[in-house]
Amino acid sequence: MTTSPPRPTGPTTRFAGMLPTVPVLRRLSLLTLLNAFGRGLFFPVSVLYFTRFVGLSATSVGVGLTVAGVFGLAAGVPAGRASDRWGRRPVLTGLWIGCGVGLVAYTLIDSYVSFLLTAVCYATLSQGSMGVRNALYADVLPPGERVEGRAHLRMVTNVGMGVGGAFGALALQLDSRSGYTALILVDALAFVGSAVLVHRLPGGAGRRPVADTPAESRWRAVRDLPFLAVTFLNAVLALQYGLLEVGLPLWIAQHTEAPRWTAALVMVLNCVLVALLQVRVTRGVEDLPGAVKAMRRSGLLLAVSCAFFAFSAGASPLWALGILVVGAVVQVLAEVVQAAGGRTVGYGLADARAQGVYQGVFNSGQAAATMAAPALVTVTAIQHGTAGWAVLGALFVVAGIAVGPAVRWARRDGQWRGE
Repeated sequence: MTTSPPRPTGPTTRFAGMLPTVPVLRRLSLLTLLNAFGRGLFFPVSVLYFTRFVGLSATSVGVGLTVAGVFGLAAGVPAGRASDRWGRRPVLTGLWIGCGVGLVAYTLIDSYVSFLLTAVCYATLSQGSMGVRNALYADVLPPGERVEGRAHLRMVTNVGMGVGGAFGALALQLDSRSGYTALILVDALAFVGSAVLVHRLPGGAGRRPVADTPAESRWRAVRDLPFLAVTFLNAVLALQYGLLEVGLPLWIAQHTEAPRWTAALVMVLNCVLVALLQVRVTRGVEDLPGAVKAMRRSGLLLAVSCAFFAFSAGASPLWALGILVVGAVVQVLAEVVQAAGGRTVGYGLADARAQGVYQGVFNSGQAAATMAAPALVTVTAIQHGTAGWAVLGALFVVAGIAVGPAVRWARRDGQWRGE
């Protein structure tokens, strides 16, 4: 396993204000901004496009996207292995061009079968690309700049998706097939443009001849039990994203007197605070001990946010709004420290000889959490109120505390193998 990068001893000089001074990070920021802008366009309009203009029922769309998500979940490891074998740049370029083609195909579907096939292909390519993208970051960013650089790129992602989402909201207001189709095609162009920028990145981008990689290392991530344990615990903490996107809007609508627009306010607040805090919070979480502390702190903060959300039930509209906003701010703090800690353990515990497969496994864990979160939040908080929020809070605390022993297990296992 790779060793943890040393913690910086002085102020960082890699950023001038919000802008990176490292050339490769500037290039990564540009392609990340373009890709996130396109995805921000697509997310708000996708379901309405399929239901209003393709003629599919909401239930059939939901089932189809769930099936597609299962295929996407399985794509991370083989895509990562392909990038270990043939290089990150060509594999990621091909995957993102394929995503662009899939989006174009969405504008041509005329039946449920064609929708399902297109959704499966798009989800497989899109989800498979995420682990490859993370492995690419590990290749082109020096170890000492990797974690803070990833934090900056996460900030850029939030900005890009926020701007794209604003344009998506305009299309929702116009509510025309031509408007939705235009946004989908712009997203397709954004994927192709991002692919071109990836192809122009410097360096070998991860290609390792098969002869240089021991056979036991090529697929070891799928049977590396300590790494899988850390992946699972990180995925439990990542359930918070589904809590924010699905659980909280339902909670606000069904269990509180807060204004209905509170859900939109919380989402905007989340995007703004993540953009402002992510890079700053990451400083000090560049090594494994710092990451363990961050993830433990994230679990505790998430439990506190769950308590605030639970207390909003039964309060007057104004008090409910205030309590929910405070809970959302606490959740943002948990999110940024979890993201920083998760990136550090994901890179720091991976075998550098098979970075693509390891990042594919780690990203698949988070994807599984994204799929499981809506159902879990519904059967706990939405159905059982305060008791359900207490169950979620306890789950987050236990996961955060368990990260420390799991990381120590992974480090001992790596030392035993002589890495």
